[in-house]
Amino acid sequence: MADNLNGRPKGIQTALINASVTLERPPYSPAVGHRKDLPSAGTARVNKAISVESPGGTSLWSEEHAQQTVLQQHCAFFDRDADGVISPLDTFRGLRLLGFALVLCAVGALGTHLLLSYATSPSVLPDPLLRIHLQNIHRAKHGSDSGVYDSEGRFIPQKFEDFFSKYGKGKDGVTLNDIRDALKGMRVLMDPVGWFCTFMAWTWTYMLLWPEDGFLRKDDIRRVFDGSIFQDIAEGRKAKKESTKKGE
Repeated sequence: MADNLNGRPKGIQTALINASVTLERPPYSPAVGHRKDLPSAGTARVNKAISVESPGGTSLWSEEHAQQTVLQQHCAFFDRDADGVISPLDTFRGLRLLGFALVLCAVGALGTHLLLSYATSPSVLPDPLLRIHLQNIHRAKHGSDSGVYDSEGRFIPQKFEDFFSKYGKGKDGVTLNDIRDALKGMRVLMDPVGWFCTFMAWTWTYMLLWPEDGFLRKDDIRRVFDGSIFQDIAEGRKAKKESTKKGE
């Protein structure tokens, strides 16, 4: 028997009329709609970014990076020599491979490393080269975000599904308006750094995927979280350039 207010099984109430925000932002629940259950959705996965639609994650990618957390996998594309350290130049080159303009690459690389380098440093002293150390990337997690990564860099499927249930209204993706609502809804008090980092993360994600219809697909976003989509985009751009050269 379902609860009349929120459609969940009786005894599991997630919304109250007097707390309208709980009605506006329903959490993910396998009891609602046509979606299949996602086993142990609240349990964080260390090296697989999974969802209802992709219960196995990005299989080949997660196998190749089985010794890395999902957050480390998110950064792995920029670690081209796989030495566990990302320099500002590495980030600049990675952004160029993804198609960003020179100025954006320079600003993005400098800003990212100024923000994250010290947090990931293996020493109490800052890295004079502003490098990011992947072994400690979990230390760079900020607030006012979706909570999909936990404090150790694992991936929490429940939080990922919650994001689309709350802000995508059950759609298999989000629009710019949905992202704007999410940025407002995820803010926590006195966290300007978190607000800024989350805003920039979604801005760069939108610019990277740049959907013609303005709709960011859910699985594309999942693959941003595990970083697997970066390599595909870079390889697609490379193939397109080679094809253009051959046609000249």
